[in-house]
Amino acid sequence: MAEPEKLLLIKSDDSAAPTPVMKLPANLEAEAAFLGAVLIDNRVIEELTVPIRAEHFFEPLHQRIYARVLTLIERNATASPVTLRPYFEADEALRELGGTTYLAQLTANGAGLLAPRELAQQIYDLALLRELVSVGRGLVEGALDTSEDTSPLDRIARAEADLFKVAEGAATGSEASTFREAALTAIKMAEAAMNSGGGLSGKTTGLATIDQKTSGLHNSDLIILAGRPGMGKTSLATNIAFNCAEEHLKWQRDGGEFNYGAPVAFFSLEMSADQLATRILAEQAEISSEALRSGKMSREDFQKLSFASQRLAELPLYIDDTPALTIASLRTRARRLKRRHDIGLIIVDYLQLLQGSGRGSDNRVNEISEISRGLKTLAKELSVPVIALSQLSRAVEQREDKRPMLSDLRESGSIEQDADMVWFVFRDDYYHLLVKPDTPDESSSAEMSEKYRAWEEKYEQIVGKATLIVAKQRHGSTGNVRLHFQSDITKFTSPSYKDYSDYGFE
Repeated sequence: MAEPEKLLLIKSDDSAAPTPVMKLPANLEAEAAFLGAVLIDNRVIEELTVPIRAEHFFEPLHQRIYARVLTLIERNATASPVTLRPYFEADEALRELGGTTYLAQLTANGAGLLAPRELAQQIYDLALLRELVSVGRGLVEGALDTSEDTSPLDRIARAEADLFKVAEGAATGSEASTFREAALTAIKMAEAAMNSGGGLSGKTTGLATIDQKTSGLHNSDLIILAGRPGMGKTSLATNIAFNCAEEHLKWQRDGGEFNYGAPVAFFSLEMSADQLATRILAEQAEISSEALRSGKMSREDFQKLSFASQRLAELPLYIDDTPALTIASLRTRARRLKRRHDIGLIIVDYLQLLQGSGRGSDNRVNEISEISRGLKTLAKELSVPVIALSQLSRAVEQREDKRPMLSDLRESGSIEQDADMVWFVFRDDYYHLLVKPDTPDESSSAEMSEKYRAWEEKYEQIVGKATLIVAKQRHGSTGNVRLHFQSDITKFTSPSYKDYSDYGFE
């Protein structure tokens, strides 16, 4: 049996005192007892309260045995010393312990059956402690290494990321996933899409037309939601945040195999938390924000507001309105929210208000590139979708066709490059209002009156109709998604009909 690795702690002085030796935390007897319990009764694994994986065992032989046990169980086969024997007859480490008879010895006394959960918890905890030792060693070595021009804040950010992985039970030096593991994840997504009835395999936006186009918001994806001021970017983001968080509440209440919602973290760099909460309250109570702020509400409106506030009371939506956040600080706060509340969706409003590392030699384009890469890294690190709102350049306003394009993304082409999806919010009625002619009166000419009637007729056709332009989708097709927008309560909804021809363009 392999002995735990030894750490040498060398003193800074030159005294002749012996060098203290410390062993990495491990309990080989607990590992053997737990394996014995599993081999006696495979159902032990189903009752565990911690996610024990092969890499959580310290002894490499135990790792291989447990990995094979999991493989057999997944094939609906029984894992026992007899069924394991063919796989380990040529194992050199097992030969040193007496060959395949060691497998039978694991089940000899059955003591592990008395407390399999406690043994599993100890194995898991010791594995995390070993990872913590590894992170500490790396932190010390990195701090002592001055050969690279690395900022202390960068090293702190790396250490925080490593500590987050330890807290989540992930190995800091995780190996590549096998194709089998990746394929199982893909099959799980396909199963979720079939189960939803609408092709939804990720987190829901709560808007059917968007979910149908994108199959939902998928883990590790960076979604850029862009538009000119007044298009409703923040409104759409708050609608999605509410819908996703509410779906999670429904799943907690009703249960089900698949959870299409998630707790949401909303980083609002533009609006305060109370302003954002007021907007969400107004959306869900279907009362205008202006009436809510001024208090000009009827008794019926106030009752609707009261009901909406009760619905929102337990909503797993966490708002961080800290201004002038750096991308490193945002990632730190997101990790903390992931650890405390298991958030499954992050929304950032908006990207251009984030700050980079602050190195003086960098220009704004490089800073935006750093921020977009940081957001994509965050999505992969936490395995959650990240929606980042973005401003568009004024080039849109200078064109006759106001529909935005990828080239309109402001300040950096890396935003388009790093994003898995790019969405543009477009409302034709917004631009139509900007060219509204004077309202005719008795002194107006027939030409002016006709011009106003033509403008009014077109406005009635397009008012409230919005389009989400999916300009980039790494895992699907691009195209236009039809939405309704209620400007008085800043709320987006999906059209309830299938004919979208009157939206003006396909």
